Amino acid sequence: MSMFSIFSVSGSAISAQAQRLNVVASNLANVDAVAGPDGKAYKARQVVFQTTLMGSEASAGVRVNGITESELPGQKILDPSNPAADPQGYVTHSNVNSVEEMVNMISASRSYQNNVEVMNTAKSLLLKTLQMGQ
Repeated sequence: MSMFSIFSVSGSAISAQAQRLNVVASNLANVDAVAGPDGKAYKARQVVFQTTLMGSEASAGVRVNGITESELPGQKILDPSNPAADPQGYVTHSNVNSVEEMVNMISASRSYQNNVEVMNTAKSLLLKTLQMGQ
């Protein structure tokens, strides 16, 4: 594996983590959402990663394979005065767990930061190598 493939591997991870952060932000924005006009509440989404080969070398990166929706039921709260209530008086809220999403956000942020640091370290090593040749 060449030094230059480090940039493509870390770049793929940064791109995947950025997409993960966007999904987490969407989940957190809808944590208190109730059922919409179609009668369905917002469902938490999760990013699914997949290993992918990077170029002709034997290095592997990561890519987003898809985004899945959680199948957990939304929380039902009795509130007959709410216009979004069903005939029994229950309002269905999203199934987003804010604590899990915050942990997911911290994890994605740290992974993003680590890959930026890998790229910075590789850049420093390449610059030092060039300086040795002068």
